[in-house]
Amino acid sequence: MAQATKPQRAKAEAFAPWQDASTRPLIEFRGVTKRFGTFTAIDDISLDIYAKEFFALLGPSGCGKTTLMRMLGGFETPTEGTILLDGQDVAGVPPNRRATNMMFQSYALFPHLDIAENIAFGLRRAKIPKDQIAARVDEMLKLVQLTPYRSRKPHQVSGGQRQRVALARALARAPKLLLLDEPLGALDKKLRQETQFELMDIQEKTGTTFVIVTHDQEEAMTVASRVAVMDHGKLVQVATPDAIYETPNSTYVADFIGDVNIIEGAATPLGEGRYEIHWAEGATPLIGTTDEALATGAKVYLAIRPEKVAISTENPESRANAVPGTVHDIAYLGNISTYHVELANGAIVKAQTANTHRIARRDITWDDPVWLSWTDTAGVVLTR
Repeated sequence: MAQATKPQRAKAEAFAPWQDASTRPLIEFRGVTKRFGTFTAIDDISLDIYAKEFFALLGPSGCGKTTLMRMLGGFETPTEGTILLDGQDVAGVPPNRRATNMMFQSYALFPHLDIAENIAFGLRRAKIPKDQIAARVDEMLKLVQLTPYRSRKPHQVSGGQRQRVALARALARAPKLLLLDEPLGALDKKLRQETQFELMDIQEKTGTTFVIVTHDQEEAMTVASRVAVMDHGKLVQVATPDAIYETPNSTYVADFIGDVNIIEGAATPLGEGRYEIHWAEGATPLIGTTDEALATGAKVYLAIRPEKVAISTENPESRANAVPGTVHDIAYLGNISTYHVELANGAIVKAQTANTHRIARRDITWDDPVWLSWTDTAGVVLTR
């Protein structure tokens, strides 16, 4: 698996053109709506994507992410609104005349052509001189590390290698923008994880803007510079992966990205952004923080990731939040264990621990009375 070097990581951390008001986006959606008859697939979306971004459109099936990509590629036309590519309105510009290319989940390789010929296909269609085609094919084969396989047919290489052939073919004409529609969906989990890092490396080397459609949260969080979470044709939140995970703006995003506990309650201000959350009759209020000013009695949701919840057999009185419960179930996942703990009101709260010891030495098991605890800043207080 590829690993980023220290200079690469520093570069990635510094890359944030969306924070610079003077930087013009490469892609601009302006009030874009797409209807199919009476069904609204995309509902008044405005979105900026910048050059050299690896941008992810993430959401469940039917949320509109593929429709948004197809409009960008020229395969669908907006019902309302404008799409700009490098400052130019692309309305009426057919797919083959846009500075974009699209890579499909099926890869769509020609089985009768070898790998080099597959990569060269689009260059020949564009009537590029033969000597330039040969040089460009060599460059692409080297980029995707397939030079030794250039004479093989697609069925003679692995699924991951076919994926790289399709990527090389899509990049051969040096598009400003590459659209990837569930490109890793056909790969098994381990190969998909390895290929994610290869995609990131290739995107950084070429400087091409990548826009990927995926329903795989882990994939989006791994590869993307920013993630747009979608639901029912709308953008719910657009932010960096760490912001999406650590500071979701709604229970929908918190629940869709990763695993989360959500506790509903009523807020009472304590000052300096701290709130008591009254969540169950007779239970000690929980403490949470938010920058949002909330009125007394406001309905709120405390979202806490399981890995931020500690589990112990004794009351950790020093922590801001501590609740008793009983172990209802345990999921052993190899590197971690997830404890499902039933509280007095019947709610289930999950806590995760790293398995630093062998399972035989685990000191908490089914039906044990336990305490769950977390700090006042571990959770996110949400209002929707």
